Amino acid sequence: MSGDEVQRRIRKTHGLKHTKQRWSTVQPSEGERGAIKRLSTMWSSFRGKHDKDRVMKEPPLQESLEPAPVDTPAKEQRYMSGQYFFEYLVVVSLKKSKEGAYEPQITYQFPKRDGMVRFQREEEEKTLKAITLFCFPEGINWAPLTEYHSETFSFVLTEIDGSRRNGYCRRLLPHGNGARPPEAYCIISRLACFGLFSKIFDEVEKRRQISMAMIYPFMQSLREAAFPAPGNTVKIKSFIPDKGTEIISLTRPLDSWLEHVDFRTLFRCLTDEEVLLVFAAAVMERRIVFIAEELSTLSQVIHAVVALLYPFTWQHTFISIVPEILIDVVMAPTPYLLGVQKRLLEQVTDQSDLLVVDLSEDKGDTFLVRSGDEKSILPPKLQDEILQALRNRKEEATVEELNTVVSEAFLPFFVKTVGHFASYVTRKGRGQPGVFQSRAFYKAIESKTTRHFVKKFLQTQMFDLFIQELEQQQPASPQQGIFHKKIVEYQEKKKKEKAKKR
Repeated sequence: MSGDEVQRRIRKTHGLKHTKQRWSTVQPSEGERGAIKRLSTMWSSFRGKHDKDRVMKEPPLQESLEPAPVDTPAKEQRYMSGQYFFEYLVVVSLKKSKEGAYEPQITYQFPKRDGMVRFQREEEEKTLKAITLFCFPEGINWAPLTEYHSETFSFVLTEIDGSRRNGYCRRLLPHGNGARPPEAYCIISRLACFGLFSKIFDEVEKRRQISMAMIYPFMQSLREAAFPAPGNTVKIKSFIPDKGTEIISLTRPLDSWLEHVDFRTLFRCLTDEEVLLVFAAAVMERRIVFIAEELSTLSQVIHAVVALLYPFTWQHTFISIVPEILIDVVMAPTPYLLGVQKRLLEQVTDQSDLLVVDLSEDKGDTFLVRSGDEKSILPPKLQDEILQALRNRKEEATVEELNTVVSEAFLPFFVKTVGHFASYVTRKGRGQPGVFQSRAFYKAIESKTTRHFVKKFLQTQMFDLFIQELEQQQPASPQQGIFHKKIVEYQEKKKKEKAKKR
């Protein structure tokens, strides 16, 4: 396929410039054309806005670690932050077309969008059509089934203005007799909290087995509830025939920056050393493709890898599950994190200059394609420290326990390599933006191997955006979050060690 054809199918992101392209497909239907046009503005999820206004972009979807003031009314909190639990719930069913193929269609939506003007309605329809492609990325290759293993996965939609929405999806075989195609429940929300929405799906699924009408009152109660602060719980009342009124408790994790993450799948599929190699490639913003059969495996692993980069944010293309119709995205020359189903493997491995990671249980080699230098990217001493910290996890650790161990293994890496950044931002005067002294910054690092790594890391867009935001802050701005807390702790520790040597 020529470069021009690829460019028509994908939107390319080069350096600090964007160009919006449309995908061309083989004889798409009218509905697909609208969906693909819509996808062309959404596919580079978790990207930064790399134009001259980039520093003014909205903050990433990571909640503040501080709870909201207790004296603020719940309704006011919700509207202040835009934090409804969800925007809408859709049920996507596979319907047989005139040609005999099964196509995904939305058969239920809550709430219905009323009062929209024409262009808003058209945009909404395109978005909903795009969502059906993510719920059933396999395309039309479906047949009625008598058994189907339920799975839950997620994806991220990024609009042209940089705003982000999370899609949470559960696919299962609907209640009934005989062979039938699976259906999918999909919740669209601006909130990133995978565990919480998995529990919501449990309740939706329970009610769907009784009647589709039973979903409405539960989702209405949920929509009216305020999204809880980290560590807090919201209780939802819901009536079920023959069971009476149930109280459903939904609790957010205390560490809200990890609430969208479950590291168990990542460490089940890969060894500690393999995770470290993937981390190294991601830190250098390389092209990485993950291969698996199950959609849930792809989405959980790729979100876990992104979480390892905290406090930095992946600024390039991020598609946890690539729909078959968009598989040509693997030809993009710019950095990406992609999740691809194993049946499409041949369309991926003919590429070079990328890392292809097989997550399958029956795999031979984990890395099907690689550059070969991944082991040498990170400073050896810090690699050993990460591996040693990972050995502290328990075999039967809970999600929260594992999240703690993993964050305490990887976060110190950035504390020790670039945690001194604040001392190298200078300002000409009060109220003036800061200027980062990059050369002095990496020259101040004593370790030669660490300095070599940092010099390369400075060229990444994730570090560039992090520093741009820092330059816009005023010196008096409070430094919040666990990263800054760890920096202070590390610096205090170093001061005490120096004092002892004197």
